[in-house]
Amino acid sequence: MSNRYDDGMATRRKVLGDAHVDRAEAGKTAFDVPFQTMITEGAWGTLWSDPTIPLRERSMLTLALLAATGNFEEIPMHVRATRNTGASREEVMQAFLHVAVYAGVPKANHAIKLAKATFAEMESKTK
Repeated sequence: MSNRYDDGMATRRKVLGDAHVDRAEAGKTAFDVPFQTMITEGAWGTLWSDPTIPLRERSMLTLALLAATGNFEEIPMHVRATRNTGASREEVMQAFLHVAVYAGVPKANHAIKLAKATFAEMESKTK
């Protein structure tokens, strides 16, 4: 594997947590290995590993972009990642308020609904 793969896997684990990455790795098949390698090298090894923008800001950017483009499936995963990136609930809400203004209230509304449920789930697991 390349250095980008190794860097990407380290960053992916830092952001998403070992448990999530271990589950994802265990679920890999021969069919999706090329895709998993591409996102580990590209998204995690190149983009998320670049120190120009801190993980906290990348986290908020990612949540806003997922909501703005209607890619809601990964919002809970990235909300859970905020415990590792340092993005606060208030900052996440501000990202979704930007989505409301620039991409549409329905998209922001749905993202907020998902975030609320995910934050509640995270709270219940820490009690």
